Amino acid sequence: MAPPTSSPSPPTPPSSRLHALLEPESKSRRVALAVAVWVVCTVVFAVIAGRERLADHTPFNHFALLADAWLHGRQDLANGAPGYTQNNDFAQFDGKTYISFPPFPAVLMLPFVKLAGSAEAFQDGQFILWLAGVGPAVLFLVLEKLRRGGRSSRTEMQNVFLALLFAFGTVYFFTAVQGTVWFAAHVVGVGVLALYILFALDAERPLLAGLLLGCAWTTRAPMMFAATLFAFEAFRVSCKEGLPAEIEAETRRTFRERVLIAWAGVDKPLLFRRYALFAAPLLVSVALASWTNFSRFHELSPLAFGHEFLGVVWKGRIDRWGLASVHYLPKNLGAALTILPWMPPKGLYCNEIPGVRSLPTALANFTSCVPFRINVHGLALWFTTPIYFWLVRPRRNGFLYGAVLVTALIPIAIDLLYQNSGWQQFGYRFSNDYALFLFVLLALGDRPFGALFKLAAAWSVVWALFGAVTFDRAKFDKFYYRDGTQTILYQPD
Repeated sequence: MAPPTSSPSPPTPPSSRLHALLEPESKSRRVALAVAVWVVCTVVFAVIAGRERLADHTPFNHFALLADAWLHGRQDLANGAPGYTQNNDFAQFDGKTYISFPPFPAVLMLPFVKLAGSAEAFQDGQFILWLAGVGPAVLFLVLEKLRRGGRSSRTEMQNVFLALLFAFGTVYFFTAVQGTVWFAAHVVGVGVLALYILFALDAERPLLAGLLLGCAWTTRAPMMFAATLFAFEAFRVSCKEGLPAEIEAETRRTFRERVLIAWAGVDKPLLFRRYALFAAPLLVSVALASWTNFSRFHELSPLAFGHEFLGVVWKGRIDRWGLASVHYLPKNLGAALTILPWMPPKGLYCNEIPGVRSLPTALANFTSCVPFRINVHGLALWFTTPIYFWLVRPRRNGFLYGAVLVTALIPIAIDLLYQNSGWQQFGYRFSNDYALFLFVLLALGDRPFGALFKLAAAWSVVWALFGAVTFDRAKFDKFYYRDGTQTILYQPD
């Protein structure tokens, strides 16, 4: 007698598979939501960027040019700067032309430039658009990691909201749709920095955190100091009995005494092992950058990428004051915190139609008349992104909040001492160097997202959208005021 055969199990219906994929608190759900954030960002960025960025190379494709030079066994550009670049931001040294921007974005572009056959055949703007959603998507994973660990009280949907608000309610929006060298660096930098934060929290993956930070600072040099976050987190998780406040609750203990108590309870071999794993790839990146800079500019420094050799009008101030100096602080503070849209003294700006000042006529000729102009030094950060006011007086803080705050303050200070305000820009683009940390603070601070916050968020999105649509677009150039001397910040009398 033949043994009975078991009937095949019925296939799992698609609805059940989807339910399993989106099971609350599951890893697959977090990944699915992160992918959804990436998709939304990518679609919106691509629509705003338009065909020009999707189909052609940008006029300032410096990273693709650097990748192409490497493919030909060179560090300089064999034929100098291409004509379409207008010789904009190239370093000239010993009769050779170099790309002076930190090189990691060129590393990412290298295989694609190879496949395309040349820098001009490679669509660098489209490449950056594919990457632009990575930062917001990984930010969501960072915020979820904080929530799951009990260090943030934000809900899952609030974390999705914050990730999308970062993408569409900050200067990252206009940055993401440009594709040109200066903005490409911000997009790549934000993406790898977000991944670094994900692995640095709880000092979970020291080696990966160090590798990603090496990629981040060789994209945007101020990001090097994000190492502070890992240093704090590794110390915290290496305390056998917890942090000072957790192991010693007596108010008579001073902060110094609590730190000493904590240090006595640290598993020092474990801490040093974490620091060593973290430092190893960082030191490799420092060594590679130092060798590259020495071979090009005879300067054995990881930060000497050659910006002091740029052929720019304001090179004199760089020669006199250097690339970073307190001398630049007042102007940079003005650009970051005080520039507002310029309002005309009467009616609307109607330069193309002299004498038109009545509102009906102005509205009928709106393509020629604009209600304001924006200095390309960029609008004040608080004006474009008022949600940052919610960083003041957090409802909840602690060791991690302090660690993230310190980590953000260092690049803030460095950017304010730099020889350039970020010009040309819609808003203060250097804030991309630390905006991820500010959003982490918004999550950790636990201030309610009430009606006023939502109003500020809506304002942020409207202005960010305006910047993304209009900045560096010929048909909207009427909204912007450009001064080649870089000396005019405010509306002239």
